[in-house]
Amino acid sequence: MKVFASDCTFDYSWEEVSTANWCKYCPWNDKSTHVVAVDILSRTVEPGSGILRTERLITCNQSAPQWILSLFGGSATSHVYEVSYVDPVSKKVTMCSTNLTWSNVLNVRETVVYQPSQSMPETKTDFRQDAQIAAVCSGWQKIKNKVEEVSMERFSQNAKKGREGFEAVLEMSRRVFGEQRELNGRHHVRQ
Repeated sequence: MKVFASDCTFDYSWEEVSTANWCKYCPWNDKSTHVVAVDILSRTVEPGSGILRTERLITCNQSAPQWILSLFGGSATSHVYEVSYVDPVSKKVTMCSTNLTWSNVLNVRETVVYQPSQSMPETKTDFRQDAQIAAVCSGWQKIKNKVEEVSMERFSQNAKKGREGFEAVLEMSRRVFGEQRELNGRHHVRQ
């Protein structure tokens, strides 16, 4: 099994990050063009805690290396199941995802957490990403190791692109919401 871990701090408040998170795969993000659909399967709010729980199916077009396709078959379209929890009281977003496609070959379990920064909780948000990547295909250990190695490398590259793309979404969200607030302010002044 390979383990991936990454963290960074976004120069945006938790409110901005938790709101923009729902637009992460929109056209403002030119780094995640492989994501072709995001379908909400269910969404509920827990009455006592106010935690928003959302289940989503994320569809991607991502090519696997040819040697993996030759060994195990499959197509470029893949599906990821994600469950997220937005806790407005503790200001924490937790997203857990796992691959549905290729699950007979590889298990990828990812957890992402967004929380207000320890150093500047009003203006910055800490991001933590962890993933466990394990080949479950039968066969030689050498093949399993290579599948994990290639998957880890690709996951790492995609994680970097994902952060860059989300940064663009955050920037655009701030601009658009700022313009909207300004328009609303002008509208109220005229009345």
